[in-house]
Amino acid sequence: MTRSAYGGPSWRTVAMGASVCVAAVAVVVAFKVHAVESGPVAAAARERAEAGMEVVLTGDPRALGGVGGVVRRERFVVDGRVEVFERAGTRLEVRVPVVVLATGPGWEGLLPSQRVHVRGRLAPANRGDLVTALVFVHARPQVLSGPSRLHRTAGVFRQGLRDAADVLPSEQRGLLPGLVVGDVSRMDEQVKADFQDAGLGHLTAVSGANLAYVAGAALVVGRLVGLPLAPRAALAGLAMVAFAVVARPSPSVVRALVMGLVAVTALGTGRARHGLTALAVAVLGPLLFEPELARSYGFALSVTATAGILLFVPVWGRRLATRMPRWAAEAIAVPAAAQAAVTPVLVLMAGGLNPVAVVANVFAGPAVPPATLLGFGAALVAPLHMRLAQVLVHPAGVATGWVTVVAERAAALPLGVLPWPGGVPGLVMLALTVPVAIAVLRHAPVRRVAATALGGVLVAFVAIRPLIVVWPPSGWLMVVCDVGQGDAIVVAAGPGKAVVVDAGPEPVAVARCLRTLGVREVPLLVFTHPHLDHVGGRAGVSRGRRVGAILTGTIPDEAEDRRLATDPVLRGSARWTAVPGGRWVFGPSEFTVLGPLKDMPVGEHGDGSTINNASVVLHVRWRAGSALLSGDIEIEAQEDLVRAGLPQVDILKVPHHGSASQDPAFLAATGAKAALVSAGAGNDYGHPAPATLARLHWLGMRIFRTDVSGDVAVVERQGGVAVVVRGGPGVAAAVGGG
Repeated sequence: MTRSAYGGPSWRTVAMGASVCVAAVAVVVAFKVHAVESGPVAAAARERAEAGMEVVLTGDPRALGGVGGVVRRERFVVDGRVEVFERAGTRLEVRVPVVVLATGPGWEGLLPSQRVHVRGRLAPANRGDLVTALVFVHARPQVLSGPSRLHRTAGVFRQGLRDAADVLPSEQRGLLPGLVVGDVSRMDEQVKADFQDAGLGHLTAVSGANLAYVAGAALVVGRLVGLPLAPRAALAGLAMVAFAVVARPSPSVVRALVMGLVAVTALGTGRARHGLTALAVAVLGPLLFEPELARSYGFALSVTATAGILLFVPVWGRRLATRMPRWAAEAIAVPAAAQAAVTPVLVLMAGGLNPVAVVANVFAGPAVPPATLLGFGAALVAPLHMRLAQVLVHPAGVATGWVTVVAERAAALPLGVLPWPGGVPGLVMLALTVPVAIAVLRHAPVRRVAATALGGVLVAFVAIRPLIVVWPPSGWLMVVCDVGQGDAIVVAAGPGKAVVVDAGPEPVAVARCLRTLGVREVPLLVFTHPHLDHVGGRAGVSRGRRVGAILTGTIPDEAEDRRLATDPVLRGSARWTAVPGGRWVFGPSEFTVLGPLKDMPVGEHGDGSTINNASVVLHVRWRAGSALLSGDIEIEAQEDLVRAGLPQVDILKVPHHGSASQDPAFLAATGAKAALVSAGAGNDYGHPAPATLARLHWLGMRIFRTDVSGDVAVVERQGGVAVVVRGGPGVAAAVGGG
């Protein structure tokens, strides 16, 4: 081999090796592209035809959440391989990869390697994906065979971990399987959002770090019992194989196994150069078998994070160790190196810089190994002795709870995510900025000046900017939260307290709104009616807050009662039924129930409009003014309220997200000066309807929309009420009161 003057391979050798690797991957890609773009399945996808097929699942069904404003229908996406294709009476044996997009029951709990029969409509996959077709399925799959022995074993251990974790609080119960084996099927949506904002999302993806924890523990145990080096290595290997089985032997787990071994071996021996060689082999091998990994951001993040640890940690760790204890230096160097290496990929993927991620990883990092090891032990023990597994889970829950606290606090910090353009422009800006930053940091005088300037910018942004644009605005009485296509209204009930009227379609948005408003206690939670876009976010209200009572309408809903009973916070809350004339006072706000005026007989509430008309309607009064919160009532209920006598108000929460089903006499009878519309940007329902907006304008109401301005607040100003929007200049628009 030709060598350079420094003893390493010459650039010609490196270029030749790289060319051979590129050529090998190109040949594999060419064959794969031909395979997925030809054949009967690809032809049917181009025609968008409907067909039957037998599909072998190659991954776990991943839940995407419910759809539908009235009834939740679960959606799943799952990778699979079509092996039998049926169309026009012809049955063909094929072997092509597809992605199944399923709506409805029957998919949750299926395991990789199971064979199912489905019938669905095919469509071409995204250009560039090495997938033959997308298959849209709206019926329950017919299971033809069970999973393989390996995947069945993995399923038993994973279910054992989930069952053992049931003794933990809800946030920890869902997170522990995620930290241990990447099972996020029960992970709280708010915790997911906090992890994303705090830069901790990688902790719930099986990586080389998980395997390193397991291998390290095995090596320690081997050393304690006096095993020689070779048996200790064998024990570590067996432990990693066992972990790979529990974590599910999917391609991603196998890649994580390779990456973890590379990082642990390189760091343990201090031979970063050899580690990089092994990393190169580990990258090339999977690409030859799965060339679509070249377009996978997950694979790129795994590779760059490992490379960053190999390249930067030895140098950064030594320098930091001159100023602090070695353990502290390594605790800072590892997450900092990984974050620095993955930043270009994150910018290319989605834009935004996450400076809080390093700090969050430093604080959360020490809790991850004990949670992983104890959880892994619980998974192995659970099928044999559940009580012993629960004993192991309790300390794992303490570690997991600490991680959730770190994620929540980090996600709430200002400047957690800095705006930065995504894609190639953002990558170019980063490439131009980094050399300048390095040049500045190399010189102490310039470094001090830069630190002073940066400190001034931070003070200006964190301290001065809120004095100009404050959110929440002082003296807020009510806030209509931007929760997408749904309703979530927060009414002041005293310091740190608020009455919440509806919770939106999912927990994250309403939880963020309540956190921003500083709400720590909810004396009353009102569900105007049991549609998903009003009750789906109930967990975001109850998480970390005491809920005194729940007020609902007259429609009996057994399914909603069961869901409320599963929430440990809401289960202990008093349950009230709205009765016209009912009245409560909480802090500065007085609530009076105006509707529903008619009881809904059991068995007569299947129609969406009927349920809308049974919405709880509230009249809210403050010293400065009043508001009408009208749920989703439509023309029939609006006419009933007008006949019964409707109080005039300053603020109208427009019924049913501003739909076209509005009674002009009702809108006029409110006498409102401002109309608040809660709707999702780009929603499929056409809300708010142009005819409704025109009617509101004709009546002289000022219209404020969450789909345009974000959160909308009603505030007290000069003895009256005014409206402030978060997505605008923050100027209060006076609308009346007194």
